[in-house]
Amino acid sequence: MTRLCCEGSAIMSVPVGVTKFFNQSSNQTSSTSPLPSCGNFPAAWTRHIFTVVYSLVFLTGLLLNGLTLKVFLLGARSSRCVTVYLKNLAAADFLLSLCLPFRIAKHAAASQPLLRTYCSFGAPAFYLNMYASILFMGYIAANRYMKIVHPLGTHFLQSVKAAYVISAVTWLVLLAMTGAYVILSLVTQEAPPLLSAGMASCNDLQSGQLKRLYKVVHAFSAVIFLLVLVVLLFFYGSTSRRLAAAQRRRTASSSKLVKSRRNILVLVSVFCVCFVPYHLVRLPYAVLKPPGCSARVAFFYLKEATVAVSVFNICLDPLIYFLFCNAFREQLSRRRFLGSGRLAVKDEQMSGGQTFRKTSNCPSGSYLT
Repeated sequence: MTRLCCEGSAIMSVPVGVTKFFNQSSNQTSSTSPLPSCGNFPAAWTRHIFTVVYSLVFLTGLLLNGLTLKVFLLGARSSRCVTVYLKNLAAADFLLSLCLPFRIAKHAAASQPLLRTYCSFGAPAFYLNMYASILFMGYIAANRYMKIVHPLGTHFLQSVKAAYVISAVTWLVLLAMTGAYVILSLVTQEAPPLLSAGMASCNDLQSGQLKRLYKVVHAFSAVIFLLVLVVLLFFYGSTSRRLAAAQRRRTASSSKLVKSRRNILVLVSVFCVCFVPYHLVRLPYAVLKPPGCSARVAFFYLKEATVAVSVFNICLDPLIYFLFCNAFREQLSRRRFLGSGRLAVKDEQMSGGQTFRKTSNCPSGSYLT
């Protein structure tokens, strides 16, 4: 069947199905966002992959960072400013682990109510703790570099009081920005018109006011990332130059510089592996807002993959605790010692005390404070 359409003096014969298609398209584009729906994406198999990956990272990160916090809170006293930053980094990683179920549910169910909950609460908390981790990694590197520049620890920034103040200000600033985003999201939340089944982005749920605040928050986050990246690279390069000069002069400080350079290299490596790919994709994704379907889908999958890589940071940070904190290593050694002591008591009860007498020769003072 065809329908006669008049345009000026011309008369055209247009199929009815085509007319219906263009009418539906014009109605949808007038009531929805300018971004295309792009069909039903993400694909089900990709959602299953992300669900499995996030679930494994969640369990591993929760276990490692829960154990780390337990060791820190029960034994490692904050007598050094680096210990304060390490505790805050462990807390940020633990809270980031607790945010992962929101992201797991988003990928597992792919329903609009879960997407709304994730975009209003899960995503802000997720990125709050991610950038808290980034900042505390920068503070740890700065503290190690200050130990090289001021080995006697006389500078104010090397005091424990300064570490507590910097940590508190960091959390307050991040919480203020996140709280403003959450409140505005709840106040200006609109019923999204004609959401397609394949919509998977929080951008489609944002009001105009929220999108403007999002740009401000995103610019602030990008500045944080770039500053910490530049600082880490500068500290590593400066430490390497100092080490090369000390080795040429064959001074006694070269061994300490080797250890400092190794520790900062670990920080730089973890930071670059986890956070650089995400920001290389996130910046164009947030700023350019690709209008085409193919570009939008490609950026979406790249962003999701790099977010999964950035979350792996919570599994790598315990290596930082082990390298940077003597008290953390001592607590782990003490736990191994006490565990072997408990096993020795059981063996002593079964074998008449021989094992107990053997382990009692160990100097307990080196383990206990």
